[in-house]
Amino acid sequence: MKNQVIPYQSSSIHYSVSGNGGKNVICFHGYGESSSHYDFLQAYVGPAFSLFSIDLPFHGKTVWAEKGPLTPGDLVDITEKILSENGATNAGENDRVTLIGFSLGARMALRFFQERPEKVEKLILLAPDGLKVNFWYWLATQTRAGNKLFAATMKRPGWFFGILKLMKKLHLVNSSIFKFVHYYIGDPEVRHLLYNRWTVLSKIKPSVSQIKKAIREHQTAVRLIYGKHDRIILSSVGEKFRSGIGDYCTLTVINSGHQVLHEKNQQDIISALLH
Repeated sequence: MKNQVIPYQSSSIHYSVSGNGGKNVICFHGYGESSSHYDFLQAYVGPAFSLFSIDLPFHGKTVWAEKGPLTPGDLVDITEKILSENGATNAGENDRVTLIGFSLGARMALRFFQERPEKVEKLILLAPDGLKVNFWYWLATQTRAGNKLFAATMKRPGWFFGILKLMKKLHLVNSSIFKFVHYYIGDPEVRHLLYNRWTVLSKIKPSVSQIKKAIREHQTAVRLIYGKHDRIILSSVGEKFRSGIGDYCTLTVINSGHQVLHEKNQQDIISALLH
């Protein structure tokens, strides 16, 4: 396992590399996580693979110093620069990579694929965000009024907690989502990071229709893995996504909660990588 940093404009992008095989795998972690969450895969993937796991802005050891958000072009440039720095690109068919994304990281993988479908051999999406528009995320990051409200709420969240408790009492949100939101809103430092992370990644918006069209055109293999007990990301969204691309896309529901990216699930993840 090697930890490396590349300069990108005014920023420093941290990533890890494991293995030196000819099959390159780009790994995108989940919200609040880092590249280290993929470390366990090294023991299972075998010698044919090289894993490149990237710390997203405001995550891990990446230092994002740009004034604006990460754009789809930035995402592609950073990924391709990492591959180039490690001698992992060429002009031939073998230049195609596999993308693995967990939760938020799946949104990164989907948007990279949307930009460069010809460069992707396989998409492995674990409890994926990005296949369905989240109303609250859209409101907070894609509208001016919503973003102002979001910023104000991160400073003084009391009113929001009141509404959230009422919604839980009325059974409009389940206990898992209540605890999930409460964790990320309850601590001032965590709220500050939430605002920065949501804002900096606000331009990474996959288009499901374009992605499905590209999957058919390039006959890209897609592997969806969901947790049976996940109350945050539901497998029903994946079933809807599979419509029209069933020849290329499989969906597996495993005995897990939301944290599908875990060593206890390595057999299912490795199976998706190999088949």
